[in-house]
Formats: sequence, C-alpha cells, structure tokens
Amino acid sequence: MYYVYFLLLIHGKVHTGMSGDLRRRIDEHKTGKVGSTKNFRPFKLLGYEAYILKSDAQRREKFLKTTEGKRLFRQQYRNIIMENRVRPIIR
Repeated sequence: MYYVYFLLLIHGKVHTGMSGDLRRRIDEHKTGKVGSTKNFRPFKLLGYEAYILKSDAQRREKFLKTTEGKRLFRQQYRNIIMENRVRPIIR
C-alpha cells in the first residue's frame, strides 16, 4: 500500500506527503529527520488515504499540493483542522 498523509504543523499549515511505509515516515517527521517539517514540530496527523498503486498516490499528492487541491482539502477537513489546531502560548 501507498499512503498520502496530512500533518497539521504547529504554525497551522498542513503538510502533505506520500510514503509506502506510513509508520516509518511519521517517525521520521517526529524525530526531525524531514527537513520540511523539522522546525514546525509538534504536529498532529490529521489523516491519510491508502492506495494500491504508487502512481495513484503520487497523482493524488501532486494534486493536493496545487492551489485547487489545497482549497478542496481545506473544505473537506475544515472541522478536523479547527478542532486540532495548536494554539500558541500567550505569555
């Protein structure tokens, strides 16, 4: 299986990625081994989609990184994003 996954980063943006081993990839994000997310931890896994074909997962990830894909994703995950948003600490 191939997975397209969504992480809600600490600054409120959503990171979309793809992997054939979802658990390993999430662990890499958690330990700071992924450059695009290492400075925006902690994060929350919002969800993932599973695909049998790698090409389908790649096509979906590519679409979700477009302006239209981001807009569609925000519509579909609006409530989940709002409920899981990390609120900054006010000092």
